[in-house]
Amino acid sequence: MLHKPSTGQQVYEASIYNKEVRSLVKENQSHALFDDHWADCQRHDVCACDEGEARRLIAERFPSADGFVIEAVTVSAG
Repeated sequence: MLHKPSTGQQVYEASIYNKEVRSLVKENQSHALFDDHWADCQRHDVCACDEGEARRLIAERFPSADGFVIEAVTVSAG
C-alpha cells in the first residue's frame, strides 16, 4: 500500500497470480518477464472506496492481458 486510505476509502487485499507463469512453472520453465513467484498467489493492498474500484485499480497495475488473474479481493483486517 502506497498511502493511507482517504475519507470514504478502505484498504482491500487482492490475491493475484499470473496464469502464464503458473503454466510454465508446472513445465519446469520460467517466464521471460515475470519471476516464478507469480505462479503462486501474491497479496497486494489497495485503497479504494469499494470492491469494484479496488478490482479496477489492481487490474490496471496487473492487467489480464499480461496473464494476471485476480483470485480474490477482500476488505483488509487491518
